[in-house]
Amino acid sequence: MPVTVNTATESPLARTRRARKIIRTLGDLHPDARIALNFSSPLELLVATVLSAQCTDKKVNEVTPTLFALYRTASDYAGADRTELEAVLRPTGFFRAKAHSIIGIGAALVDRFAGDVPACLDDLVTLPGVGRKTANVVLGHAFDIPGITVDTHVGRLSRRFGLTSNTDPVKVENDLAELLERHDYTIASDRMIFHGRRICHSRRPACGACGVARLCPSFGLGPTTSDDAARLVRKGVEAVS
Repeated sequence: MPVTVNTATESPLARTRRARKIIRTLGDLHPDARIALNFSSPLELLVATVLSAQCTDKKVNEVTPTLFALYRTASDYAGADRTELEAVLRPTGFFRAKAHSIIGIGAALVDRFAGDVPACLDDLVTLPGVGRKTANVVLGHAFDIPGITVDTHVGRLSRRFGLTSNTDPVKVENDLAELLERHDYTIASDRMIFHGRRICHSRRPACGACGVARLCPSFGLGPTTSDDAARLVRKGVEAVS
């Protein structure tokens, strides 16, 4: 499969068109792309996203039913017994640090936001343990406010697609924001995450099985024959490559 993308000579307009076509094509390839965390409120999503650091979404979803039954409000988290909370969070890893952040989040929400999760990025990132990535997850999926979530997959794919040369997540976010339509920010992130987990792996991308190969200047980084590439494709969404 010939590579037809030359980012060195690509105009800004051509890059914008290619970026948007990539996102549309990823939608066709991964129609089930969505956030994998289970939640029923902004608070639940905020807590689940904090727990997902260095942990699979599957494991978080195994822990949160018990967690959400015990702690229903920000006040509940703020007043949680640390030892008891840590015991619930232990399976997610780094449970002491996560318990510390979640108790702090609960206290901050009670003290500064009347117990509610704010629908504003500038407010969300003031909460303990909450950065732009977590904030954009909450904004996009709990409040339907467009946000680009730059996790390891989105960062890697953005560079492989030639949409950015930056490694800093905030700079990657800004580069993507200039290329994509705002209403696509959230779903674009979901689609890239699914594609990164299923096909465009960090070590050996399944280039020969990639539906956006003709739009990708990195084609050939992994196996290009269909048989070899097909063996690398993962059907689920839990891989953390």
